Amino acid sequence: MKYSIIVPAHNSAGFITKCLESVQMQSVTDYELIVVCDKCTDNTSDVVKPYADVILFTDFGNDGPPRQAGVDVAQGDWILFLDDDDYWMHEYVLDLIDKSLTDDIDVLCFGFIFKSQGYATPIRKQNGRNIFWPSVWNKCYRRSFIADTPFHDVPVQGTQAPDIEWTSRLLQKQFDYSILDQPLYYYNYMRKGSQTDTKVYGNRSSEQILQ
Repeated sequence: MKYSIIVPAHNSAGFITKCLESVQMQSVTDYELIVVCDKCTDNTSDVVKPYADVILFTDFGNDGPPRQAGVDVAQGDWILFLDDDDYWMHEYVLDLIDKSLTDDIDVLCFGFIFKSQGYATPIRKQNGRNIFWPSVWNKCYRRSFIADTPFHDVPVQGTQAPDIEWTSRLLQKQFDYSILDQPLYYYNYMRKGSQTDTKVYGNRSSEQILQ
């Protein structure tokens, strides 16, 4: 199997369908979809059942360890993460990724649409340097490359969201990467009630966050 797509979900029965349908519509079908229901008290598991190849249940309260639970059972050569309130832009996402992967890279970075901000390039400029976005979901990872870098159960506050903490550790390793400068992912930034909205950035504006 080529791809494992991992979706951490928390009480997302009301909105996760769009996310899952964006995977189901892909022209490339050599993948498994793993949904990790974390602390769900609604019927999320019933909603995802027609779409998911694997459904896991965890009880952590943030999305780091649930992502790791997905990685632990993944069978694909490549790992992609997708948040339950986001979605892929069109049916050719995996096709474009497929054509961009080579044997000599560990990570493929791709562009995304940042809600209210427009297109975000795969790597941004900051003080004249190329900076990786700390998000986990705008990258495709070789599974063997991330195998020894597990997600930790870090506090969800300030800028220490689990994906930011994990990415900072991962990027300290030696690796080769490639760029796909096209928008493949829609980031539903600051959805009311989301982890980013309630725990990570609080009352900070998008302008402050992007500085």
